[in-house]
Amino acid sequence: MSTFNSSDVAAFKGGVWVFCEQRQGSMMPTSFELISEGRKLADELGTKLYGILLGEGIEGIAKELGGYGADGVYVCDHPLLKNYTTDGYTKVICDVIEEYKPEIMLIGATNIGRDLGPRCAARLHTGLCADCTHLDVDMGIYKDFLKENSTLAPERIDATSHAMVLGQKHDVSRDLKMTRPAFGGHLMASIICPRFRPAMATVRPGVMKKAAFDQAKADACEIIKPSFTLTADDMKTEVVEVVKAAKKLVDLIGADVVVSVGRGISKDVEGGIKLAEELAEVLGGVVGGSRATIDSGWLSADHQVGQTGKTVHPKIYVALGISGAIQHKAGMQDSECIIAVNKNDTAPIFEIADYGICGDLFKVTPLLIEAIKAAKAAK
Repeated sequence: MSTFNSSDVAAFKGGVWVFCEQRQGSMMPTSFELISEGRKLADELGTKLYGILLGEGIEGIAKELGGYGADGVYVCDHPLLKNYTTDGYTKVICDVIEEYKPEIMLIGATNIGRDLGPRCAARLHTGLCADCTHLDVDMGIYKDFLKENSTLAPERIDATSHAMVLGQKHDVSRDLKMTRPAFGGHLMASIICPRFRPAMATVRPGVMKKAAFDQAKADACEIIKPSFTLTADDMKTEVVEVVKAAKKLVDLIGADVVVSVGRGISKDVEGGIKLAEELAEVLGGVVGGSRATIDSGWLSADHQVGQTGKTVHPKIYVALGISGAIQHKAGMQDSECIIAVNKNDTAPIFEIADYGICGDLFKVTPLLIEAIKAAKAAK
């Protein structure tokens, strides 16, 4: 660490990096999402995009990352990296970062990423913004994002081109603008790391859109094998056995149809959830919920859609009895088709809905179910 200086910002010219998580030789979907987002950031900076992949016998899956935008992949292959350990992964990643000096490092906010990111940031003496839902470098794009998604006055948005850093006016045009929920999801905060590099962020899974796969780019992807040392003495823990437990969880992120319920089911919680399940079944989808339903204990946390839950992009999103608070809309507003059912004709959810039905969900939903069944039967 003696020759590594994270405050020498100008020395970090190694491009944008993405930690590409694999488990048992299979790439996690978050890796493709972050590579796709990293491509956008690298283009805005005019630099290259690299993945960093750790494991044993994983070179064969590395080139796939090129198909989603990576110019190259740093492959760190070692028997001690077969299973994730905080000590092993942290040491190797930090050693490689010290040598190649990337400007930005992105990590998925998975169970592994939430453990790995803070440890690497602390060892590298740089900042980490956790659980990000939006990333930008280009100021024009960032200001457009603020105009559409914030209540800031135009003059305040124009003033975001600079920030005061240690009493000096700092140009943020090349800084990574990392946006995340704050204060329990009631506010969105944009954070920069102007004094240290790499700028590090963990990114919520399912938030970034995966690009279309390009085989030609995959074939052209460069495989780089950096030198590093790793011994058993570097490891404070040993993975003796990996035991997989089967637990049924709802896959909101991968679903084409999500039927979500909100506080509007309060007069008959069990009946409301049953209607949502029936509608989801006929549509071939899954059931989600607003934060109110999870906080009330009506649904488990894996059903939550919103800033403090999961961000979804289904083909069809049905909101039953959901008013449409900004925190919930942020997690589903990019759905291809939004159908809202609410008794309140001024509910914010109608502002983004493609189809809105003002009525009692307990009366409307059975009619929707019957209509869909009839339409299927007529085919």
